[in-house]
Amino acid sequence: MAVRYTIGAEATRPWGTWHVIDTGPGFVVKRIEVKPGQRLSLQYHEHRAEIWTVVSGIGIADVDAERHKIESGDVVTIPAQARHRLHNAGHEPLVIIEVQQGSLLDEEDIIRLADDYRRA
Repeated sequence: MAVRYTIGAEATRPWGTWHVIDTGPGFVVKRIEVKPGQRLSLQYHEHRAEIWTVVSGIGIADVDAERHKIESGDVVTIPAQARHRLHNAGHEPLVIIEVQQGSLLDEEDIIRLADDYRRA
């Protein structure tokens, strides 16, 4: 199992930020904050599944053909290879804790299908 994240790694994206909280064999935990009105790319991962726990804010989670309104306390499970997207539908930051599990945990395992910021 390859984990290519380190605790404390972080990045600023057009939609918000992510910060690695913890890593271990086969898992990574990130804090993700999405700015109001912004959304991540429509994407999937070959090698990892994700579990999103909403900490604060209101959003929309698209997972394959299903759309879910999400808010604090909600949990969304995204299997490996499922098409998914996260959107902040509120006026405050949307904060989630993301747990990645899989055989390869790396920023390179993002296949973008559509993107508001022309990264697809």
